[in-house]
Amino acid sequence: MTRTNVDMDLEQRAATAKRCTLTGFAVNGLLSALKVAAGVLGNSGAMIADGVHSLSDFLTDIVVIVFVGVSARGVDKEYRYGHGKFETFATFLIAEALAVVGVGLAWSGAKSVIAACQGQMLDKPGYLALAMAAISIVAKELLFQYTNRVGKRIGSTAVIANAWHHRSDALSSIATLVGISGAIFLGAQWRVLDPLAELAVSVFILIVAVKLAVPAVKELLEVTLPAEENERIANVIGGIGQVKAYHHLRTRHNGNAHVIDVHIKVDPGLTVTEAHKIASLVEQRLEQRIGNVITSIHIEPYKGEPTDANRMCSD
Repeated sequence: MTRTNVDMDLEQRAATAKRCTLTGFAVNGLLSALKVAAGVLGNSGAMIADGVHSLSDFLTDIVVIVFVGVSARGVDKEYRYGHGKFETFATFLIAEALAVVGVGLAWSGAKSVIAACQGQMLDKPGYLALAMAAISIVAKELLFQYTNRVGKRIGSTAVIANAWHHRSDALSSIATLVGISGAIFLGAQWRVLDPLAELAVSVFILIVAVKLAVPAVKELLEVTLPAEENERIANVIGGIGQVKAYHHLRTRHNGNAHVIDVHIKVDPGLTVTEAHKIASLVEQRLEQRIGNVITSIHIEPYKGEPTDANRMCSD
C-alpha cells in the first residue's frame, strides 16, 4: 500500500519557486554585467572575480528553474516515487558550481598575492569598483532574505541552496569592499588587500559548497533520515494503540518528502478490511505529524513478539 501526501500542490509549488528564481535571475544578470564592467573600468581584480561569482549565480538560477519544474511532475509510470530527486540533484549541481567558483577565486587571488610579494606593483582600484561593491552587498542580501524565505515556505532544498548562493555573493562583495577600500585609502603597499579579499571569499564559498553538497549526496545515495527524525516517526507509529508491534522501519528523503517503509503487526483475528483501516490510520498520523510523506506499509499478524518502549520488535 503506497500513498503520497503533498502539503502544497506540486504545480503551485513549482510556480512559486520559478517566480522567486526568475527574480534572482534578473538581478544576477544585471549585477554580473555591472560588476565586471566596474572591475575592468575600476582596475579591481576582486570586483571582476565578484562579477564572475554573480555570473555563476545567474547560471545556477537556470538550473533551479529547470529542475524544480521537473520535480513538480509527481508520480508517473517511470518514477513511482515522484521526481523529487531531480531537485536534490539541482542542489548538488549548485554546490558544485559554488566549489568551482571558490577554487577559481582562490587561484586568481593567490596569483596576485604572489606577484605582490615578488615586488610587482598592483593596480589601484577605482571608486567605481568601491561603489559597485556596496550596491552588490545590499542587493544580494535582500535577494538572499527573499529567496530563503520562499524556499523554507515551500520546502524546497534547491531554492534554499540558491538563496545561500546569493548570501555567498553578498559576503564576497563585503570582502571585496574591504579589499578595495584598503587598496584605495591605505596606500600602494596595501593594494595586496584586493587579491587577499578574493582568497578570503573563496574559503567561505568552499565551506558553503561542502555544507550544501553533503546532504544532497546523502539523499542521492538514500542514506536514512537523521536519528531524531526516525525517533519522531517511531513515536508516531508506536503511539497508535491498534499497532501491536512494528519492524523493518526504513526511511529516506525524496526531494522534500519523507519516504517511510514499515511492517506493522496487528491482531491476527482482524479481518482484512479492519487491518487495512489500521494501516490507513498509520498513514494519516504520519501525514499529520511528519508532513509530506510517501508511505509503504506491510501488514503482518502479531504473535506476541517482545517489543521496546515504542513497540518496535526485532522480527
